[in-house]
Amino acid sequence: MNIVILDGYTENPGDLSWDALRELGGLTVYDRTSLTDEAEIISRIGGAEIVVTNKTPLTRNVLEACPNIKMISVLATGYNVIDCDCAKERGIPVSNVPTYGTASVSQFSIALLLEACHHIGHHDASVHAGHWANCADWCYWDYPLIELEGKTIGIIGFGRIGQAEGRVAKALGMRVLAYDLYPNDSGRALAEYTDLDTLYAQSDVITLHCNLTPENTRMINRETISKMKDGVILINNARGQLIDEQDVADALNSGKMGAAGLDVVYTEPIKADNPLLTAKNCIITPHISWAPKESRQRIMDTTADNIRAYLAGAPIHVVNR
Repeated sequence: MNIVILDGYTENPGDLSWDALRELGGLTVYDRTSLTDEAEIISRIGGAEIVVTNKTPLTRNVLEACPNIKMISVLATGYNVIDCDCAKERGIPVSNVPTYGTASVSQFSIALLLEACHHIGHHDASVHAGHWANCADWCYWDYPLIELEGKTIGIIGFGRIGQAEGRVAKALGMRVLAYDLYPNDSGRALAEYTDLDTLYAQSDVITLHCNLTPENTRMINRETISKMKDGVILINNARGQLIDEQDVADALNSGKMGAAGLDVVYTEPIKADNPLLTAKNCIITPHISWAPKESRQRIMDTTADNIRAYLAGAPIHVVNR
């Protein structure tokens, strides 16, 4: 079968190999495909039977214009860019990569937290700019430095990633609170499950690791922020739509929120007028929690497994059965 990869660059900018997929059929790889030009998407799919996408949308129009598609594989866990109902109607299984970034995403969340506590990047730049060499004292710091031992972290979404972060937080001497729709024994061994209002009220640090749903869109907003401690630190490397960006920016600028570490924003790439760009004590990184080579290799391996299983007549990781 012919396989087309519509947007392979972020998965593999050159440090991985597509050979595992190349062994499964005739392979065409595009680094990038327009996210809005359906004519280009349709043209690039052409007569391919297997389509691999990350963020390139596969709408009903696209699927109906490409009748040869037999299977779709997503280079990610999220699959909202695909009209899964239409694919199901047309008998096209859609497979995703359900687990690949537990270690990297939880590690990055802790990195954002430590940066918010110590401003390592700022102080490194300051030293390289000559400020230490010209300092009258033997040391200096430009921001209050925060010790985490004894403080409380509230983790919203306590699945694999949340629990991995909880283990690190506990090792740092933090008390761990958790909110999740499905408490389990492994979570109870790490944290005290609680309701959201209690988590908001008692946490010095709040981190988000929950799925995005219509119910929790903009869950961090003016009202919920008002329930939090003054100076609370917010960490979000889950989904940008979980927070109301203007409300968070206002809280940072007023000092109600002490700092934020964000790897995701509502619209990506970030828009130049995003209020978080000018907010005080706001660290923003370009959605890279998932991107270590080891993590991307797991995506590659699972995608090859997904296609291999489909070709064997037993699709796996299907999200639209």
